[in-house]
Parts: sequence; C-alpha cells; structure tokens
Amino acid sequence: MKILAASLLSLALLGGCSSMMGASPAMSSNGVLTGPNGMTLYTFSRDAAGSGKSACNGPCATNWPPLMAAASDQARGDYTVIRRDDGKMQWAYKGWPLYYWSKDTKPGDTTGNGFNNVWQTARP
Repeated sequence: MKILAASLLSLALLGGCSSMMGASPAMSSNGVLTGPNGMTLYTFSRDAAGSGKSACNGPCATNWPPLMAAASDQARGDYTVIRRDDGKMQWAYKGWPLYYWSKDTKPGDTTGNGFNNVWQTARP
C-alpha cells in the first residue's frame, strides 16, 4: 500500500512539472499577446509566416527585440521556435515571429502598432 501511495505521489509531482514546462511563452492581455514581462508583442509584415525565419535582424532587432526562446524550448500549441540569423532561438505564434518594441515603456503600451505600416500588435 505504501508503494502504491508513493507511486501516485510521484506521478502527481511529475505531472505538475510537465505542466509548468508546457506554459505558453506569451499571454493574452486586453486582446493582444504579451511576453512574460507583460510587455506587448508585435509581428512584422515583412516576415513570411511559417517560413521559420525572421526578417528583422541587426539594427532592426535592436529596435524590435525578439521574444527569445531557450535552446531547449520546443513548439507547443500555436507556438513554434525559429532559428534567427545569429543562431539564437525566437518564439513565433501561428508561424509569425514575435517581437517587443523598444519604445514601449510599460506593460499595456502599444506604441509600435502600425509603425511604418509593417508592425502590428500580435493578437491571439
């Protein structure tokens, strides 16, 4: 009986760990996607959805920092991981790479929406 109880406890703990690992890299807030820091995420219309590539590199990525993924992160649900030109990993939502806007200063800011007619808030 003790072995059965210990086995059930172990399974419950492992299930809790796997659900933490399966957490989404972004959240929805007021109809837009936000990163773990609560800041608004954006998509870039010059990216090709589903291509696994980002068209925003170099100086572009300084102004529009990518939502970075760890090398060990794996796709989950609508989220995939793409490899950037510099070899680092970035999250994408429904095939669209995700970015922050350097001029947003606090959670809830959406000052990058519509910028140069090529940046849009990411929406769930």
